[in-house]
Amino acid sequence: MILTAFKFIKYDTAKSIGVIVGIVISIFLIGQQIGILGFLTGLMGGLVENSRKDIAQIWVIDNITRNANELGKLDERYVREIRSVDGVANTYPVVISNGLVKFKNGKTASVLLIGSEAPVFVAGPNPVKVFKGKINDLAQDQAMSAEFFDQKTFDAALEVGTRVEINGKEAEVRLQTKNARGFAGAFFYTTLSKARYYGGFPENKVSIVAIQVKPGYDVASVIKSINTKFYGIRAWDANELQASTISFITISSNIGTSVGSLVVFAIISGFFIIGLTLYSAALDRIKDYGTLKAIGATNSYVRNLILLQSFFFAIIGFAIAFALLIGFKKGVENAGLAINYSTWEILGLFVITLFISMGGSLFAIKKINGVEPASVFRG
Repeated sequence: MILTAFKFIKYDTAKSIGVIVGIVISIFLIGQQIGILGFLTGLMGGLVENSRKDIAQIWVIDNITRNANELGKLDERYVREIRSVDGVANTYPVVISNGLVKFKNGKTASVLLIGSEAPVFVAGPNPVKVFKGKINDLAQDQAMSAEFFDQKTFDAALEVGTRVEINGKEAEVRLQTKNARGFAGAFFYTTLSKARYYGGFPENKVSIVAIQVKPGYDVASVIKSINTKFYGIRAWDANELQASTISFITISSNIGTSVGSLVVFAIISGFFIIGLTLYSAALDRIKDYGTLKAIGATNSYVRNLILLQSFFFAIIGFAIAFALLIGFKKGVENAGLAINYSTWEILGLFVITLFISMGGSLFAIKKINGVEPASVFRG
């Protein structure tokens, strides 16, 4: 049957290429949208993702916020009071303030100043995101971090040693991160005191209380204890807060709806385009299928023959589309568009490919099932 399937594919090369091209276009567009959505959701949860979640498993914020990019101000006393909760190993204050950066070329940009205590820097940057410099350099006077890819965004140099003004006060880039970015704006990491100083943040307030849990204690139990004991604040598992932030922004901004609709339309259009192409190919070879039936082939055999052809189309089309997606990923990396495909996403794309190709073949199967073997002997 495999050899026969290849013969049918080779018989009408033009339509076979048309089917493969249809699959490639559909899967490439779907993969591209999924990759871009993944990049955007990474930015949405960037504040949490770029932090030291290995140290601070719990984040305490105000009890209204579900979006980590929109934080209120908490009384600093919570930093000390929460330490009394059973299971809490340590608490770390975090300050997030707004800054207007002025570069040497006269251009300005709004940034978020993210401050936490040295030498841990629990709010970030995560060591894996450090590109140039050392994290401890942020403890120096006037020291700030800057993002490598923000140089193109701001059209200004942000190399280590660059002098800038933040809210009219001199500062210096002492560390450069790479892909430590957020959805709400560029991140400038620094110490707790400098985030307050440059951002004009009140001395008796914090944005977040990050909590390290003692070994052997259940994070969920510690969260429940904090939420039961204190009013006006809410403790979150860091990963759950990140997921909540992504969900909140995706829904409120309609990004998910936009990308989802494009993916759905790509699947539907691919399904019908490929289905009609296979149907047309089946019409061209209807006498061949009738001959197979005349010499004893059953409808089941013919159906499996068509499905086998569509499976081969799916394999070839997916391989080409995935190669193009890898090329697209490499091509946009230098521009700061960090796209990664998980194993589940790749598997999902392959399943969609099978659905488009093999599902589309149902048009041809329905037509061929109705062919009478005797039709091949008619004029």
